Order: sequence, then C-alpha cells, then structure tokens
Amino acid sequence: MAGKVVLCFTTSRRYTTLSGDASFVKRAGGLGLIIARSPGYTLTPCKDDFPCVAVDYELGTDILFYIRSNGSPIVKIQPSRTIVGQPVGTKVATFSSRGPNSISPAILKPDIAAPGVNILAATSPNATNNAGGFAMYSGTSMAAPAISGVIALLKAMHPDWSPAAFRSAIVTTAWRTDPFGEQLPADGSSRKDADPFDYGGGLVNPEKAANPGLIYDMGPKDYILYLCSAGYNDSSISQLVGKVTVCSNPKPSVLDMNLPSITIPNLKDKVTLTRTVTNVGPVDSVYKVVVEPPFGVRVVVTPKKLVFNSKTKRVSFKVRASTMHKINTGYYFGSLIWTDSVHNVTIPVSARTQILQNYFDEN
Repeated sequence: MAGKVVLCFTTSRRYTTLSGDASFVKRAGGLGLIIARSPGYTLTPCKDDFPCVAVDYELGTDILFYIRSNGSPIVKIQPSRTIVGQPVGTKVATFSSRGPNSISPAILKPDIAAPGVNILAATSPNATNNAGGFAMYSGTSMAAPAISGVIALLKAMHPDWSPAAFRSAIVTTAWRTDPFGEQLPADGSSRKDADPFDYGGGLVNPEKAANPGLIYDMGPKDYILYLCSAGYNDSSISQLVGKVTVCSNPKPSVLDMNLPSITIPNLKDKVTLTRTVTNVGPVDSVYKVVVEPPFGVRVVVTPKKLVFNSKTKRVSFKVRASTMHKINTGYYFGSLIWTDSVHNVTIPVSARTQILQNYFDEN
C-alpha cells in the first residue's frame, strides 16, 4: 500500500469502519482511502486529516474497472472546498424509526419528519471530531429541536392552540416530495419510495404550518377515548383524570380518535369512523374533499363539502372504508384532502386487509 491510494469495498455503514480502515492504510504507508459501501449519511472526516472518501458501490465499481483497465491509474488529492449547486436529494435516513406502531397499530407513527442528518451542532470542545466547539451530528436529537423550534414559532402566532392543534398543523401541511417534486426515497436494508410509515405526514413545512386552514384538535375526551379503547379500567382512568370516569359500553373505537391521520390495521370488510375539523382560516370558508384511496380500498367521505361561518367553526365528517381485496394484504397508503383552493389540508390514510376466511382449497 505504500505510496498508493487504496480502494476498499465494505458492507458496513458505520463510521468506525471508515476510520479504522483509514488507520490501517496510513500505518502501511498509504496516501489515501476510497471506500465503497451502501449509501450512507455521514460526512465525518478521517482522523488526522488523512485523505479519505466514501462512495456508493456503483461508483466504487466504476473506479475498480478504471484501475483494472489502466496500466497507470491516477488519483488526484486536493484540499477540501465548498461546492455550491443543487441541494442534496432529500431522503429518509437509515436510522430513522419506522412504523407501524407496535403498541397501538391504529395510531400512525411516526407523525412528522424533520432535517436530522449532518446538522452543524454546538458541542463540547472535548468531543471527538469537533472544530472549535462545533460538529456534524445526525439523529433524532437533531430532528427534535427542529420540530420544537417550529412549534415555538407557531405558539407565538397561535398562543391559544392546544398541543394537538400544533401537531395537526405540521402534519396536514407537510411536504411529501422533495423541492423538485420528486418522490422521497427511504434508505434501509433496501431502498424504496418513502411512505407514511417512514415520514408520517411528511417533511415539516413551517411556512405552511403557520396557516393550515383546518386543524384536527383534541381535548381530554379524546385521550379518555383512547384509554377506554386500550382497555384501561374505569378506576385507573378516574385516578388519572381526577374525576369519576366511566367508559361506554361497548367500548369506543381507537379509530375515532381525532388524529390528523387514519390507520386501519385490520380492515376485514368495512369500517366507519369519525373526524372533526376546526376552522382556523377565513370565517366564511367552504372545503371540498379529495380522496386518494389506498390500493384496493374504497373510501367514501360524507359530507363531501364542509361549510364554515361565524356560527359554525367545527364540523364532523364520517369516513367509510371497505376492502376489495380477497386475501390478507400488507399496508397500502393514500390521502384524504380537504381543499378550499388555497389550503390543502392533507392527512395520510393507510389500511391493511385482514380476511379471516381460509381461501385455500382443502382437498
């Protein structure tokens, strides 16, 4: 390796792999390292400013062909510099938590996505790979402050809104494509187009969230509905809320929680659920529904038009979903949109068909 730049292929995504390989090459007298791997998100430099770069397998293979086809392959090492141009493609990172919700499958998780990869962050001067107290960090610890900052700005604009109202505002106005209108990909064991189990409502859009038009608000009754549907007894719920509370019989459905999403984990035949929206836009507003149903699922919304005025600020609607699948399926995704031609209040819809009958021939 002495006096050469080494090309190395690896299946590992970890930064320690890149750093460790660079150390081996350096000790062997090498001048630099090119490591080919699955697409990653780290931009951390190698230790001691040793020249190294990570590329994907395709580019690594191109470099390998170049080496094998050229008697004297050449690589040029130059000082780092900033290149200004088109933004890097938006995608869901490999480490991002994914749905479905294992505790309450009828509640969509995650709710929202935010920038959390290679964020310039203040850190301890004693931290590894910091420069003057700053470093590039990735993770939920970077995305969560971004959402918190957006909520703080919304709170200043709408001090009387509830936490549920803020969640609704960011979910119903989120981006579901990149700035160029392209579908967002999701990195993982295999790369695919992102769906609500990857990003919830989408990528947070602060400007749109400030003026969502309609919100799916929730209060104590909605949270009690959830506790009842989850099977908590009256005594436990009463102690929690500080007053005598009795769950209805039959117990309520978690599908009726006023969430800015609809997830039906066991669609056997048909189901009807209710949502209520509150107008936070112009007083006299009229919204029409647009449904993009999940594949093989029929979705009917009634009424198809919501009319608001000075006396009517909250309106409920029903959603009836039925399956056209004849066998069990995985999740399929769609959207339910209320639009007044200015606001597009969008919630994700997901459904999975669960047929109890056995369709196999038993001969």
